Formats: sequence, structure tokens, C-alpha cells
Amino acid sequence: MFARNNDKNMNSRRNNKVVLFCIATAIVLLVIYLIFRFDLGLRELLNTQMGLASRADTIVKVLRLVSFAILAYLLVRALNALIFGLIFRFRRGFEAPTLVRNIFSIVAFTALFFLIFTIIFPDANLGAVFTTSAIFGVILGLALQDTLGNFFAGISLQADRPFQVGDVITVGSDRHTGVVEEITWRAVKIRTFQNHIVLLSNSTAAKEPIEVCPRENLNARIVFFNTIYTDSPAKAIHVVREAVREADNVSPKVAPIVRVRDIGESAMEYEVKYWLIDYAKYNDTDALVRQRIWYAFRRAGLTFAYPTRTLLVERKARSGAADGDGGAIVERLAAVDIFAPLSAEETAMLAKAATSHVFAPGETVIRAGDPGSSMFVVHNGRVRVQVSENGRARNVATLSEGAFFGEMALFTGEPRTANIVAIEETEVLEIGHAAMKQVFDTNPDLVESLSYIIAERRQGLVASEDLSASDADQSAGLLNSIKRFFGMK
Repeated sequence: MFARNNDKNMNSRRNNKVVLFCIATAIVLLVIYLIFRFDLGLRELLNTQMGLASRADTIVKVLRLVSFAILAYLLVRALNALIFGLIFRFRRGFEAPTLVRNIFSIVAFTALFFLIFTIIFPDANLGAVFTTSAIFGVILGLALQDTLGNFFAGISLQADRPFQVGDVITVGSDRHTGVVEEITWRAVKIRTFQNHIVLLSNSTAAKEPIEVCPRENLNARIVFFNTIYTDSPAKAIHVVREAVREADNVSPKVAPIVRVRDIGESAMEYEVKYWLIDYAKYNDTDALVRQRIWYAFRRAGLTFAYPTRTLLVERKARSGAADGDGGAIVERLAAVDIFAPLSAEETAMLAKAATSHVFAPGETVIRAGDPGSSMFVVHNGRVRVQVSENGRARNVATLSEGAFFGEMALFTGEPRTANIVAIEETEVLEIGHAAMKQVFDTNPDLVESLSYIIAERRQGLVASEDLSASDADQSAGLLNSIKRFFGMK
């Protein structure tokens, strides 16, 4: 919507400029026609009524010079728009820099003006005029020293083209960082990430070191983190790399690099290097990467290091149900339909072995096609179920607190059939194969009850006309699959 409005506004301004140009050209042509049409009458008026007989010819010529100069200016503007606004964009795909257009206009208008001046005043000695004005040129040059310095520095910047509009640059010792919005004959206009406008004179920009992050380039960023010494470096590197590679604005073309940066005083220090699609959003991406690392650490049982001066009195386990939350987990599992046949003791046994995981918004909980031997129950938050159609993800369901997924992987070892993505910060309870086998070893009769409930649930997910077997046959086949998977006779 905003893009369409901007296009409409630009087209409207362009049309207004064309109309004003046509009106101004028509007026100038009319003035020139009137000057030539009433040349004798104008001279007679100046001679007889205004007493300017000696200057009448000069005044008429000056009027002609001014009129033709204005016409020349309009002609240069038209050529500028035609060459750099249409032809240059058509051949190169973008408009010429403003500085180049301004130089063309100045040179072209100066040449046309002197040509018109020579035609109207053929007896004038331009060499004498330039000689007389040489001292004024020196004075003017000294007065405009800074302006001329910016002008020629702007020419140098346009010739070298170290950066373009849209690039992110950092200039000088003051570390002005932002997106280049405009390069003029006087200054470089930068919009900082605080939405401030900074104008850097071309002479200053030419003298200062400039760090350029081109718009069409894959520019890298580095974020630092640490772990305690007892955490495995190989595990930390793998966990962080997988967490970062799926973050928004991180380029999938180059895999993130995670490496040990230093063996610090109180921690193993790491750095993760990743490449951005749009470098102008690096602040938001850095923040998102740090958030993903925190969630990944919590799920993997990794711990950020504390300073050695801090006394660590207690360290809570990262896996399994916490003692204070055990009652809530038992209540959550007891309300799940698939666990209805379990007794209170068996549900408590399952809750004790359950593992809690927390996922950030947008993170993938499970991925279609991956192997698995566990199921999940949504404890807090919401998740989205996605399937692939023609290579694109399609949302098919939203699961809230108390819903479960992945049960076929737990009971039969089948691969995951859909992607599950967290909509908001979501806590899920994972029930693994070992925990379920412990319950079956305690009460083998549960296998038959659970197989019937699972078969009934699968029937509800599939249209009745697609079913080729009876409920009993499905339950029997599922029962055999569960027994084989858990090694039961």
C-alpha cells in the first residue's frame, strides 16, 4: 500500500514538473517573439519617451540575452532529464549521480550562454572581460575555498565510487554509522540507526577512513558468548550453529561459523560469525541471535559462565521436571486423552521422566522427515502445524496448551510427518521412549488400550472414504507395531 502511494506521489510530482516546464517554455518563447515582433516600437519608445537614445540598442540586446539565456537553461534541464533520467536509467538500470548531473548542467549552460552572448554582442571582447575579472576570480576562489574543496572532493568520490546509495558506512573517528541516502556536490547524507540525519562534507569524507558494507554484498557479523568449563565445546558449537542458521535475516548461503575465541579467566569464550541478507538490520539480527542462543542453551542444558568472584550456591537441573513444578506436569499429562488409561502412579512416573523445553517464537520444534522416538505435550504457549505443498509450507492447525503431537514416533518410531513451529514463547514436555517403556514394563496391559486410542485418533484425522481397513484391523496392526518397537511379546 505504501509503495503504491509513493509511486503515485512520485508520478504526480513528475507530471507537475512537466506541466510547469511546458508553461515556462511557452512564456519564454512568447517573450522572445514579442521582443523581435515589436523591436522597432521598443527602440522608438526608449528613444523618444524615456530619453535613452544612446542605450536603446544595448537594452534591447540585453533583453534578448536574458530571454535566450532562460530558454537555454530550460533546454539544458530538458537534456539533463532526457539523458540521465531516461536514457541513462534505461541503459544502466539506475539514475546518474546528482553530482554528475549538476556538472553537466553547469558546463552545458555556460557553453550555451557564451554562444548566445557572442551572437548577440559580436563586438564584445570576452578576453578583456576575463582578464579584468581575474583578480575577482582569485578573491572569489579564496572565499569559496571550502565550497570548492567539497565540490572537487565530490568529483573524486563519484569517480572512485567507494560506496553507493543504500550502502551502510562508518566514517571517521566519531564513528558515524548509517545508510547512505544521498551523495551531492557538497556532502554525503547518512541516516543513522537512531533515525538521525548526518551530513558529512565531501572534503571530510575524502580525508577520513570509511568502512563500507555494500548493499548487494554478504556482510558478516560476530556475536560473543561463553559457557562454563564443564560444558562440552563440541556440543556448544553444534547447538549455537543450529540455533543461528534459522534466524531471520541470516543468509542461508553461508553456514554460520562458531569457534572458541579464548579460554578465559572464568569461562570458555566463543564467537559466532554469520552473514546477513540485509546489513542495515544488523542491530535487530544481533539481538535475535543472542535470544536464540539463550533458548538453545536452556534446551540443551548448557550454562552461561558466572564470574569467578560469584559464589554459586545452587544449580538447578536443566532436564526433567523440577520439584516445584511436578504437580502441574502431572495434571497436564493426566488431562491428555492418549494417557487416559494410565493410573495416577503411572502418570506421575511419566511426569517425573518428562523433559521440559522452551522455544522462542518462530523456532522449529520438530521437522518433517526427521527420525524420532518421543512425543510432545504443549505445556505453555501455542505451536503451528505445517505441511509442505509444492515446496512451500502450509499451516494446517494451531495447537494450544494441553494438545500433543509426535505420538507415532514415540509408539512406533515413525519419522516426523509435519513441521511444528512455535508461535510464541512455548514450553513443551517431551516424553521419550525410555520413559514409556518403563510404564509398559510396569503394566503391559496398557499397550492394547493405548493402541486402540491411537488408532481411533488416526481415524479421526483421515477421511472415512480413504480408509480401507476396519477399526479393529487398524488397532491390531498398530498393537503389533508398538510391541515390536518396545520389544514386547
